[in-house]
Amino acid sequence: MPNADLVFVAGRVFTGRGRPAAPGAVAVANGRIVAVGTDAEVQALAGPSTEVVDIGGGLLTPGFQDAHVHPVYGGAQMSQCDLHDIVTADESVAAVASYAADHPELPWILGGGWSLAAFPGGTPTKELLDAVVPDRPVFLPNRDGHGGWVNSAALAAAGISRDTSDPVDGRIERDAEREPTGCLHEGAMSLVSALVPPSTAADYDRALDVAQAYLFSLGITGWQDAIVGEVNGRPDNLETYVRAARDGRLKARVVGALWWDRSSGLEQIPEMVRRRAAGEMGRFRATSVKIMQDGVAENFTAAMTAPYLDVCGCQTQNAGLSFVDPVVLNYAVVALDAEGFQVHFHALGDRAVREALDAIEAARAANGMNDLRHHLAHIQVVHPDDIPRFAALGAAANMQPLWACHEPQMDELTIPFLGEPRWRWQYPFGDLERAGARLVGGSDWSVSSPDVMWGTHVAVTRMPPPDDAAGNGTAPFLPEQALSLESALTAYTQGSAWVNHLDDVTGTLDVGKYADLALLERNPFEVDPSEIGTVKVTQTFVEGERVFAS
Repeated sequence: MPNADLVFVAGRVFTGRGRPAAPGAVAVANGRIVAVGTDAEVQALAGPSTEVVDIGGGLLTPGFQDAHVHPVYGGAQMSQCDLHDIVTADESVAAVASYAADHPELPWILGGGWSLAAFPGGTPTKELLDAVVPDRPVFLPNRDGHGGWVNSAALAAAGISRDTSDPVDGRIERDAEREPTGCLHEGAMSLVSALVPPSTAADYDRALDVAQAYLFSLGITGWQDAIVGEVNGRPDNLETYVRAARDGRLKARVVGALWWDRSSGLEQIPEMVRRRAAGEMGRFRATSVKIMQDGVAENFTAAMTAPYLDVCGCQTQNAGLSFVDPVVLNYAVVALDAEGFQVHFHALGDRAVREALDAIEAARAANGMNDLRHHLAHIQVVHPDDIPRFAALGAAANMQPLWACHEPQMDELTIPFLGEPRWRWQYPFGDLERAGARLVGGSDWSVSSPDVMWGTHVAVTRMPPPDDAAGNGTAPFLPEQALSLESALTAYTQGSAWVNHLDDVTGTLDVGKYADLALLERNPFEVDPSEIGTVKVTQTFVEGERVFAS
């Protein structure tokens, strides 16, 4: 055997196979793992030019993979008016004012990432923006991308008034006199976003480069982009990935989920087949289709099996929105499955989860079982009757663990409006695991942080990460749904590699697999669980190439 290019010794390794970390060493040659064993076995492969990395008190793990993320949009927001790290309304307004003052040349103020919990009812007003930017339109989506904050200039530019009807897939927030208040929900955002000056190809190229570097700094070596296509005025990012892959700038392994236009039907499938073929380049493949079946609980658009409650605890008439008619959804998933597409659902409410599982069941009945690895992202509210169906149908549970804790958005904008017993059905990771469902890990960045150790912290403790200023209280959120540390890390390694059809070459530390690796400064298996979220990545490798070093 030739000498190794790179060896990791004197520490512990996590293999990605659902077991705790153990003493070990790893050797890499020509971009692949060539040995996993003891220090002596691995050091025997070292030669004069071999780089030796001392793991020390840290941990070597397979590179993390994010199964639901929006890097191009996240990278773009990082270079605009970025409100993601801001907690209060006053700070949000001050940040907008500062950004606008620093950029007098911009015709629009764009960016986003504001927190629903920062504003009463999760709905900021146009007056707050008018006070600091009266002369230019402002359009700022919130962190989850399901609502937009606009000023009076933006409303005027879009012609939105008390006489404007709500679109079928959204809602204009209004006051008692039906005047628009400055918050647009779901499809109503497109009334303004359609007017935003389009980003250029160069803008998107820079955004992807920025995002990739950021994700590498968190040990993330691959992902599934959950929206590849044109939506809410955002340009199509398929060519962004194709260019990056063709140029060699895309070093991460990426699966693109092609956006399903919910205003159309099965007639769009031939175009998706064409886009899939056009989107295969280097380390990028557009082999998934994203169907957004519902909205979010905080603005009452997540699809529920029973209506939401009001502020007094009384039942309303609103049970949320199913963006795709369930009958059409069944036909669509059967057809996509027959064409060899993986289907990536946004399914947040318990009715949306059930509709997605019903559609997969219809595909299984029509086409038989296969290895397309359909998955449901977000799974915030899951009816107990549907927990066993994930394993039975081979549907993966794509979880965003960072959300499964007490914080203002949960305690003030969600639990009171779900009521008993439904609020207790939230983020049932433990029940899904016990029922045999395959768990995969994602973040939904830029909706929330892509820091895998933050997500792992919440999955294990059901408590906010120590550095999260938005955390609330000291009680764990439904602790019976917590995962073990090894289960949580496996979801972000082997689990997400599996859902991306990359488990044959990544996701575990096995001889022959690519040396996509992350090195942690400390071993999270040896720290107090309350400190898991403080563990940082120090180095990241893709095929043995160091792509990040702290």
